[in-house]
Amino acid sequence: MKVTKTALEGVLILEPTVFGDARGFFMESFNQRAFNEAVGHEVTFVQDNHSRSSRSVLRGLHFQRAPHDQGKLVRVVRGAVYDVAVDIRRASPTYGHWVGLEIDEHNHRQLWIPAGLAHGFLVLSETADFLYKATQYFEPAAERAIRWNDPDLAIDWPLAGIGQPTLSTKDASAPSLNDVRAAL
Repeated sequence: MKVTKTALEGVLILEPTVFGDARGFFMESFNQRAFNEAVGHEVTFVQDNHSRSSRSVLRGLHFQRAPHDQGKLVRVVRGAVYDVAVDIRRASPTYGHWVGLEIDEHNHRQLWIPAGLAHGFLVLSETADFLYKATQYFEPAAERAIRWNDPDLAIDWPLAGIGQPTLSTKDASAPSLNDVRAAL
């Protein structure tokens, strides 16, 4: 597995080794020992999630408040997304910064997003099946969102050819990072 650090502390791009031939491919999509070695400490996952979304759907930017904040290991098994992590750790030198990359069924990339970051993705393909492992259970009372187009974050979403993204009611009315700062 190839591990690449990003500009945000702890956020890693993981690229598994893929063995392919005329029959198709094989890859180890998750190995606890290799993952713990990559992140530098033991991580326990408690929940696996799967979403299917259509082209132009934007989910996020989501997070859960402590003590329910989730680390997430995300990947795409069908289609393509532009995946974004935003540092909302108040004491972090990169607070308010973001990283984004395309993850798809062909590049097999995974993104490790440690607890304390917000997460979202935009579907670039006709449909996308998005899987993620979480380190904490979903806790509705702790769930929060940040506006996807917060001008202070200035996320460069690849909207060319997509136009206005399709949002849930919750995401369309999400506050700015500055407005949720006190809740972090």
